[in-house]
Amino acid sequence: MTDNLVEQIAKLKRELNAIILAHNYQRGEVQDIADLTGDSLELSRKAAETDADVIVFCGVHFMAETAKILSPDKTVLLPDEEAGCPMADMITAKQLEQEKVKYPGVQVVCYVNSTAAVKAGSDICCTSANAVQVVESMDKKRPILFVPDQYLGHFAMRKTNREMHLWPGYCPTHMKIGVEDVARQRALYPEAKVLVHPECRPDVIDAADEALSTGGIIRYAGSYQGNHLIIGTETGILHRLRKENPSVEYVPVTKRGLCPNMKLITLEKVLWSMEELKPQIDLPEDVRMRALTAVERMLAL
Repeated sequence: MTDNLVEQIAKLKRELNAIILAHNYQRGEVQDIADLTGDSLELSRKAAETDADVIVFCGVHFMAETAKILSPDKTVLLPDEEAGCPMADMITAKQLEQEKVKYPGVQVVCYVNSTAAVKAGSDICCTSANAVQVVESMDKKRPILFVPDQYLGHFAMRKTNREMHLWPGYCPTHMKIGVEDVARQRALYPEAKVLVHPECRPDVIDAADEALSTGGIIRYAGSYQGNHLIIGTETGILHRLRKENPSVEYVPVTKRGLCPNMKLITLEKVLWSMEELKPQIDLPEDVRMRALTAVERMLAL
């Protein structure tokens, strides 16, 4: 059955001139059919450079919105419209505007894990890989508001020694990773390095060897010489790590680190989405343009 689904998807992909993107946290079988696998912004940027007419984004809603921000003339499909991001939903455009009023002259740094409407109300976007660089680039005379992830904001604040106002958002999946999980796996694999995502809590980051984006984790693993590597992020990344550098045994910090929304997309839904050309992602042009400005300011760095 799976082989048949894969064949049907490949046939439709050719007919539609489509490109399939899969985030590193997607199911293994979904990653395997993708043309590109990676971080959300990386995927959207690469897809924008192709001549594809249709982008099938296997990820969550804000990621598909980012693809539409960068590729307004392409049809962008999200195979399950219920695949949202709890952290992105923790702040609305209205809440952001209300928060900005509290801090005259504020500069808003917005993590890409946010809705297009929140990006549109921000000065500049950042990723987990470049948050420190973005914060360092901000005007030192003006206050900074970091949204929506307080833990990535705290990570950047510590690295830059810049005071920031942090919106109290967080990733529920990374909140499931605790210091006791790191300690338990270190005891089992004392020679192993521990890599965690900067969306983790500060005490977890302190207990790890490195805090890296998903792309950073994959690059680190590519040249890793040890036998075991302990990974503290959503467990979907283990599939790609095992495929690309199988000589290492990858151990999750905890098996609880699973995002149910990232697992909503299946091969069946990908096929259905391509057959029906829905659900499509559309954005008001004024929102798209303002969000694009925030993304382009980041890319200009």
